[in-house]
Amino acid sequence: MRNAWFFVVLTCLCELCWVYGFSVAETWWHWSIVIATIIVDFYFLSVACKSLPTGTVYAIFAAAGTIGTTLMDIFIFNKPFSVPKGVFIGILIAGVISLKIADNYSEDQKDEGVIS
Repeated sequence: MRNAWFFVVLTCLCELCWVYGFSVAETWWHWSIVIATIIVDFYFLSVACKSLPTGTVYAIFAAAGTIGTTLMDIFIFNKPFSVPKGVFIGILIAGVISLKIADNYSEDQKDEGVIS
């Protein structure tokens, strides 16, 4: 299970790399690196989904991509930050944390024999 979380982290990092690549790629070899990163990213995503609930992995993947892309826009590409952006990032973070808590609750219920 611990290795699965490692792959979740790797898939999130790869996602940020290829999203950044979309913004800066100009030549064919830049695009080939972006495509290779996407392939590796989805491999890591599939490995993580073998041991963890797919919904949780995807929620973290999507939230990390959204938050990371927003932060890249602000700090790397000098786009403005707004209160609505901050509110929605907070909602995403709360959703990911809630999914993790719900997964732990389901696993605890299964261990106790409440859920079969």
